[in-house]
Amino acid sequence: MKVLGVTTTREVYIGSKEKNFRNNEFLIVEDPVQGDIIGEVVDSKTFNRFIPLDIGGDFVDNDVLSSLDSMGYDVGEETVYVAKLRFFEELLYPPLTGSDLRTPEFYEIKNLLIDTVPNNSLILGSIKNTDNIAKGMDDVYKNLFSTFENKEYLKQRELPYLFDYKSMHQYPHIGVFGGSGSGKSFGLRVILEELMEIGVPAIVMDPHYEMDFSNNSEISNKNYSDKFKCLEIGLQTGIKFQELQKRDLKNLLNAASPLTDSMKNVIDIMLTKGSSFESFKNKLDMLLEGQEIGSKDKILSEIAAEPDITRKNRLEEVLDIYERYDKTCNSMSVRGVLWRLINLQNEGIFSHNIDELLDLLKRRKLVVLQGSTRIINVFSTYLLAKLYYLRKEYRDELYRNNVKADYFPPFVIITDEAHNFAPKGFDTPSKSILREISQEGRKYGVFLILATQRPTLLDETITAQLNTKLIFRTVRASDIDTIKEETDLSIDETKRLPYLSSGDVFISSAKKGRTSFVRIRAANTVSPHTENPFDELESYENETFEKFFNDIKDLLPIDATSLNIALVNYNKKSGENLSYDEFKNRLDELYKRDFIKKEDNFLTEMYLIK
Repeated sequence: MKVLGVTTTREVYIGSKEKNFRNNEFLIVEDPVQGDIIGEVVDSKTFNRFIPLDIGGDFVDNDVLSSLDSMGYDVGEETVYVAKLRFFEELLYPPLTGSDLRTPEFYEIKNLLIDTVPNNSLILGSIKNTDNIAKGMDDVYKNLFSTFENKEYLKQRELPYLFDYKSMHQYPHIGVFGGSGSGKSFGLRVILEELMEIGVPAIVMDPHYEMDFSNNSEISNKNYSDKFKCLEIGLQTGIKFQELQKRDLKNLLNAASPLTDSMKNVIDIMLTKGSSFESFKNKLDMLLEGQEIGSKDKILSEIAAEPDITRKNRLEEVLDIYERYDKTCNSMSVRGVLWRLINLQNEGIFSHNIDELLDLLKRRKLVVLQGSTRIINVFSTYLLAKLYYLRKEYRDELYRNNVKADYFPPFVIITDEAHNFAPKGFDTPSKSILREISQEGRKYGVFLILATQRPTLLDETITAQLNTKLIFRTVRASDIDTIKEETDLSIDETKRLPYLSSGDVFISSAKKGRTSFVRIRAANTVSPHTENPFDELESYENETFEKFFNDIKDLLPIDATSLNIALVNYNKKSGENLSYDEFKNRLDELYKRDFIKKEDNFLTEMYLIK
């Protein structure tokens, strides 16, 4: 292996007759002047007598071709391997052309690739094309995980990629980008498994109902059942209305459907501290009732004419509310607030509280919030602000030397489809709190892990605060342009993004100061949605006809004359209400599927519905 052509302080071309270079493998240039220089292959090609050398274009120029010739490479007769080697850091001087290269030993490259130990890190996967270096690594880095490649599980054979989670205090927040089928969701699952392993409190927004860790993969016997809990919004968790401040309620209702300034004014004027849902709703109802009657005199007239004492008392309350609020709250705005309030109540938002959720976080568990994107957006508007300020107030009290401050732990917020919660170009209630956490959360120990298929649609202020980015296969040109701006991926690496295999990822780390090419490890658990839908279709059909056969087995043999009797008996036994044609069609399908033939030849002969 030799250095070729004109060299620079950032990269050089290299060539070999024997070694076929691999992208992202590491090599050392033995420069006579500057000593050993470590670099990474960022692009590689092969030339032989069947490939004309003038197709090199930007990759191989005339200087490289001249070097090959002068160093004894006969590209007319031999196969020649050529690659571009990029250095880890800029050199003082360009290396000398003709310098030899070699594969580094583990100890020579360890500090550049591994900056922590497995016990203090998130074990994300293996650094690709380091198998030749991994042979000499310390035992502590061996046999940590398996990868899933070419439809089989493989034991670790490369250097591990270890993410120093404690460094998030200086380099906060993680972005996970990738298109559909790129392995993004599996990468996110691996990160969450690692957070559970080390007991970092975390809250996950799960609009797809897939972040359940109950089912193990075929290679794992780990049990996460006591490390996480799924809570569905409206069923297991919600908001205690009495704890809402005016700002909280405005944010909630605005997240459900945008509020006008006049509607916000209704809340500011009419909501009193500690009001229950029913008392606030009743107040709005009575104001509307008074406004529909039309005036104070008309309300007084109805009171005077009302014989029923209960209704009379109600009208007196309506009059009181009307006199207090009619001039400052118009009926359309009151109606708008009431409509939004009832909608949230119907979705169960106000039916529960967050006490269990807070307890789980304090016990260092992973909490998975499930619900539609809309309901999670509404709920997170309140929840994230509540959790963030609990943590912030605790740290502020410690700063004031208040040792009796109520403890609330540091925690991580994780969400898929992050562009729905913090979109670029317009404001949402959840976006404002996520933006504040992205900019200030590091100081208080609150961190973000945001996953999205469309990084271009994610708020730019938040994107800029993501110090570590995992970039899976990405096809859209606009998203690739965003990735170019927000990471240190080279032009050669961004060109590869549309062609990455599922599970391969570039990890751009501000702490490491470089990008690593990584194979995400195999997850220990599987999503509840991993079954192929077409397999599900076939499986459901088979189960349906298996049950049908078991239900009619005692009614066989059936012929044309006994079909009606068999139908009556079947409907009575099964509880179904099949028609004559439906029953006959099922029998025909049963016969086609060989259920009867497999059971008993005699029954086949006696079965006449064909």
